[in-house]
Amino acid sequence: MRLPLALVALSGALLAAATWAVTLGQADIGAGQVWASAVHHTCSAVGAPCGADPLTTIQDAIVWQGRAPRVVTAAAVGAGLALAGAVMQALMRNPLADPYLLGVSSGASVGAVLVLVLGVAVALPVAAFAGALAALVLTLALATGRTGSLSPVRTVLAGVAVAQAGSAVVSLVIFWSATGDSYREILSWLLGSLAAATWGDAALTAGATIVVGAVLLGSARTLDAFTFGDVSAASLGVDVRRARWLLLTATALLTGALVSVAGSIGFVGLVLPHAVRFLTGPRHHRLLPVSALAGAVFLLLADTAARSLFEPRELPVGILTAAVGAPVFALLLRRSAT
Repeated sequence: MRLPLALVALSGALLAAATWAVTLGQADIGAGQVWASAVHHTCSAVGAPCGADPLTTIQDAIVWQGRAPRVVTAAAVGAGLALAGAVMQALMRNPLADPYLLGVSSGASVGAVLVLVLGVAVALPVAAFAGALAALVLTLALATGRTGSLSPVRTVLAGVAVAQAGSAVVSLVIFWSATGDSYREILSWLLGSLAAATWGDAALTAGATIVVGAVLLGSARTLDAFTFGDVSAASLGVDVRRARWLLLTATALLTGALVSVAGSIGFVGLVLPHAVRFLTGPRHHRLLPVSALAGAVFLLLADTAARSLFEPRELPVGILTAAVGAPVFALLLRRSAT
């Protein structure tokens, strides 16, 4: 009964946080108005008779073109990063593994900087996703080498090498080409920001999280087998090489899709799985869904705080996730050592 209860509680928390985030701002809009407007739009979409929209034209635009897509994007990115972190920690058997371990974030940053600084005629999410995919291919190629096998240690080392190379390219391009306000745009993207989220971004991140998340959730028993090492997993009937390739690729593609929209948001995929394990234990059929919902709630609250704490200025959400995640991770490490 504990797992259904946790899922129901977190789903309720997510719904409450989303409602609060949509109503928070300079425009005076209540939760009841938002839900009544949602019913109105739903009725209109299906052609059912419904009353007038309780929101004015300006309020409707603020809610449904400004705040709502950002809320959906934040929840989807948080859920996806937490899922990816839990899977990476199991596959690598490394408690410090996170979604950016394979150099995906640095590859996405290279693609984004080429657009922001050099004016490459490609949409920023497309360029960032292409960079993330290129980094993934390079990391896996280096990790396999001549042996053709994919070991956790080689994969981590290859990911670190690709990440450092990507960071060097980003630094070089910024130093050589950035002028004027382009520094501010680049810094905002590199620190993670959801300020420009649209319904297209919400669809991309939610779609990637749902599709890849379904694959990851279906691999819970395989991930449990990896916990005991490759030999034990093979003795339990797992095709170790194929499973690791499939799950690493799926995780990296999910991360690339999320990073292409939100930028580099740290600590969500690292801290949330560890925190959730204290509640669910290590079994992945419990850990993965609870981590996803906890990540969605956490990033949604962090993004809401980032846009409202220092209004009218807005912080990159990556600053807040790091400010919260670093001490929480230190606390978890201290607690696990006692």
